[in-house]
Amino acid sequence: MTYNLLTIDAISPGTMAVALAGCLGIAVGDVDVADSDGDPDLRNWEALVLCDYRGVHGDVAWALDVYVQDEVAVRPGESDVAAGFAKASTTTVLFPATEALPSAYWAVTPEGLRTRVRLELSDAEPPLYEVTAVEAPVPQLPRAPVTRFAEIVREQKPDTPVADAFAASVERARQAATGLARYCLDDEIGGPVWSAKDNLVVWERFVRQMESGWAPSGWYPADLYRERLEARDELFGLGGRLPREVAEPLGAALDELDGRFAAATREDPSASLCRELTGTAPDSRAAWWWRRRPEPTPW
Repeated sequence: MTYNLLTIDAISPGTMAVALAGCLGIAVGDVDVADSDGDPDLRNWEALVLCDYRGVHGDVAWALDVYVQDEVAVRPGESDVAAGFAKASTTTVLFPATEALPSAYWAVTPEGLRTRVRLELSDAEPPLYEVTAVEAPVPQLPRAPVTRFAEIVREQKPDTPVADAFAASVERARQAATGLARYCLDDEIGGPVWSAKDNLVVWERFVRQMESGWAPSGWYPADLYRERLEARDELFGLGGRLPREVAEPLGAALDELDGRFAAATREDPSASLCRELTGTAPDSRAAWWWRRRPEPTPW
């Protein structure tokens, strides 16, 4: 198992060893810490934990690559290791987030504050590690602006069992069909079947995040909320463009998800949310989902 940590302070190798030993429940002597550019012949390659560190520039002092042997029984997640390491070494520690964004990181302070940070590398040589924003104030990063990260929320993709079951039913129908019927069930990009599958995934993810209280970020951007309602509009607009083998299971999937959306929102007869999202009131043709709102609004 590996861990990738960044420290704000240039702590000593001895401090690294003590912190890692405490996090992993092993003796300090079982941790080998070495400069990544050092002499490999001086390493204890049999150690239970191998930690390479290298100096970096900017808002970060050290980058640590930690490898834990299979013999180590206690192997907590990276978040827990970062928190324990920060407390033991009395410095703020950064570690990469799971989202597929190179700038997406978490920071954890010695006091236990855990918040997202945006870490960017410059084009200079050597590159500068710069924390350009944080979601909560971090004492050791006083110059970083405090803001919310909308790009992170966009990257979050909860599971979609309803949409997955719908896609599977469409594929079974396609495999069973022949000739023109099978052609009508093809999901070429931009086609109605593809659009139904794609927008159903979007709608289910939105409903699931709403039901979870907007986890894991705890908020939701207004422009993304509007886009999700527009995806539901797309599903409604497909109408008679879909063959029966697609329209029927899609209708059943939407019945379930729409019911869950309705349960998680309340009526908005004045259409105040629609005005907030679009700048205008909905016309008489607007669907019912534009006339409901979550309480409280998540942005």
